[in-house]
Amino acid sequence: MASSNAFGWAATDASGHLSPFHFTRRENEADDVTLKILYCGVCHSDLHTVKNDWGFTTYPVVPGHEIAGIVTKVGSNVTKFKEGDRVGVGVIVDSCKECESCQQDLESYCPKPVFTYNAPYKGARTQGGYSNFVVVHQRYVLQFPNNLPLDAGAPLLCAGITVYSPMKYYGMTEPGKHLGVAGLGGLGHVAIKFGKAFGLKVTVISSSPSKESEAIDVLGADSFLLSSDPEQMKAATGTMDYIIDTISAVHSLVSLLGLLKLNGKLVTVGLPSKPLQLPIFPLVLGRKLIGGSNFGGLKETQEMLDFCGKHNIAANIELIKMDEINTAMERLSKADVKYRFVIDVANSLSSTSNI
Repeated sequence: MASSNAFGWAATDASGHLSPFHFTRRENEADDVTLKILYCGVCHSDLHTVKNDWGFTTYPVVPGHEIAGIVTKVGSNVTKFKEGDRVGVGVIVDSCKECESCQQDLESYCPKPVFTYNAPYKGARTQGGYSNFVVVHQRYVLQFPNNLPLDAGAPLLCAGITVYSPMKYYGMTEPGKHLGVAGLGGLGHVAIKFGKAFGLKVTVISSSPSKESEAIDVLGADSFLLSSDPEQMKAATGTMDYIIDTISAVHSLVSLLGLLKLNGKLVTVGLPSKPLQLPIFPLVLGRKLIGGSNFGGLKETQEMLDFCGKHNIAANIELIKMDEINTAMERLSKADVKYRFVIDVANSLSSTSNI
């Protein structure tokens, strides 16, 4: 298969340290779109992958699955996109297209997904968005609304859809209802914005008292609940219709279930490293539901981007240069970011291309 020279930053071992890396990408085929990468969000999954925390990293690996850029080439079968379009690529770049999930536009649940990086594909391995360009099948490319900024919009392709999809699927969108957002980070801060756009009352649930002002004054939450304060938690018992749990650390589900009303729904999207204890009595006695959700399919992700354009929703970001990525990864490991790092790829990658 024909290929083109590409350039990015890659991790070459489990230290997770990223450095300049030359590699090849396949040529644009009939169903493909090539895009120049302008921005790429830094997801916690990137950090897990470069350090091989999940045990299946193949090095060298170029991370990045929150990709935003401009179309530079389209294949002969491509009708949805043209050169110059503002587009994005999220967590996957291919799927089987034939299973029940794919047929229902739920490619994120395909049993054979091809992830944007660290996945076998067409005789090679995928490499992600910490690079100068990418070639992707048109089905997995998304159109950015004209009023949605590419830099602050990039994290929506993972963090955004990961909270939007369960809110839509589980019916957590009824105006006037009360939504709890557990955890205030990359996912949680976007969940607040979606909740307010849907017309919900939003309460942030966090163990960090320092986040109260940010949650209410900056992000627009209606209230703040300190989960480490037993009195506050007791007073809030049975007050919430829904909770979206974005916490990735091991934590108690008992306390969160206690906040729900009769028929309340708790949906988890965080991925703790160890199993959580699931108390059955609160579920049975309150007819409550615990659900989970992956990122959404391509149709729903496009719907989410259009929703963000309509409601002027974007991520709160810290824009960094490519050569600042290792420092950013260190800070990310300590949750020291408000609320998503985004790499200014086009304006900073070229300066390191000759290293």
